[in-house]
Amino acid sequence: MTLFDSPSFAQHEGVHAFFDEKTGLKAMVAVHSTARGPAVGGCRMWNYGSSAEALEDVLRLSRGMSYKNAVADLDMGGGKSVIMGDSRTQKTPELFRAFGRALNTLGGTYYSAEDVGVSVEDIAEARKETPYVVGLSGGKEGSGDPSPVTAEGVYRSTLVAARRLWKQDDLTGLTVALQGVGHVGGYLADKLAKAGAKLIITDVNTQALEEVAARTGAEIVAPDAIYDVQADIYAPCALGATLNEKTLDRITARAVVGAANNQLATPEIGLELFRRGVLYAPDYVVNGGGIINVASEMRARETGGSYDPQWVEGKLDRLMQTLEEVLERSDAEKRPTHEIADAIAEARINAARDAKEAQRKAA
Repeated sequence: MTLFDSPSFAQHEGVHAFFDEKTGLKAMVAVHSTARGPAVGGCRMWNYGSSAEALEDVLRLSRGMSYKNAVADLDMGGGKSVIMGDSRTQKTPELFRAFGRALNTLGGTYYSAEDVGVSVEDIAEARKETPYVVGLSGGKEGSGDPSPVTAEGVYRSTLVAARRLWKQDDLTGLTVALQGVGHVGGYLADKLAKAGAKLIITDVNTQALEEVAARTGAEIVAPDAIYDVQADIYAPCALGATLNEKTLDRITARAVVGAANNQLATPEIGLELFRRGVLYAPDYVVNGGGIINVASEMRARETGGSYDPQWVEGKLDRLMQTLEEVLERSDAEKRPTHEIADAIAEARINAARDAKEAQRKAA
């Protein structure tokens, strides 16, 4: 299969592969769209089974970032990077400096931040070689770890679902099946428990599970058992495609609100959720808090200002308004929520592309 034959290729503007023999770096960067601004999206380090698997992931994730950034109303396009390797055993400072040098060759077309398997410290190493990284802790513009803001957006989205389905402003009496208690999932668990939810949690990291259970009173189940628990809300916060043909009939929740990217294995799964009356809060709307946090850092760099939490708060409020719009239009138009969210994102991206083309012609 070639790049252009891939079912995940979606008119990407550029796809780049990088190799550094000395450090063992094997990386891919996919730039989906720069219509709204430079492409921005995190770097994922994962032990992929093959380069074809890594390519599929970076193509899907980069397209998702275009949509996420547009829905969050940010002046940024969408891109993503992946590093092939085991982040627990193969990560070195030199590897990420080589990654930084690779990013530098793209000249600011793409900015990277943290994602699965990549930390703020790793991005700081890349920063030694390139300015085209964000999500840093140091300096007046540094936004730091985006995970708490991502979790805040997911939490607020959960409250939106609770108001629509159960007519309540907190989560008292509701059970949440939380899949994944890593950086985002751990913060989210604390917020959900504080709002009154009963938590049933799972993760492959047993230490993280025990820590979250100790402070929230959550019940722990095996990874595969999370699909079978009796819960009101299913919150996927690990890797994507957990809503698929094998799990759909096992999930009894009335709402799906989680932080994971690409939760729907196929668009048809979203249609089936809609047919069954399950409220699906589209993932790239729900989990937009982290990229909003990163956008504040880029904004501060451009203006010479500093990280602005009030600007981030305003964008989070706007994001929740967009989620409400998605849910309202889904009811009114009798269409699945993922189709509505895609339509909103595509309209914003196309408008920006048309405006740039008009400027080019006028110049």
